[in-house]
Amino acid sequence: MSSILPPSKSELLENLKLTCNSLLDKKAEDLKLLYFGDKSPLTDCFIIATGTSDPHLKALRDNLEKTLKENNINTLSRERFKPGGWLILDAIDFVIHLFSREQRENYALEHLWKDADEIALDELGIDPAS
Repeated sequence: MSSILPPSKSELLENLKLTCNSLLDKKAEDLKLLYFGDKSPLTDCFIIATGTSDPHLKALRDNLEKTLKENNINTLSRERFKPGGWLILDAIDFVIHLFSREQRENYALEHLWKDADEIALDELGIDPAS
């Protein structure tokens, strides 16, 4: 169990792990998890990942939607794919942001949410190198 997430968040922890593995299966780059806890009334966590091209972003999103559906993780929004370098999936307890490299640098969400705690992938039992 992550030291950042309280024990009451074990379902969130499992859903984050499923989501990260889905993204890593399709070679998402620079995966980051930002945990807000009580700092945000909107969501508990952001997952931020980078894709190398618009087709790669679409593949990441498609695989992610499949994984979420197979595991009965509800989403509030489903964006049609529009090239532009930023896709968002809202899974209620967490929001996934898929960026091109350029858009990730441009929006710099990690810097906007400096008060969030970062959850390391190894805290979820994930080896990002595998």
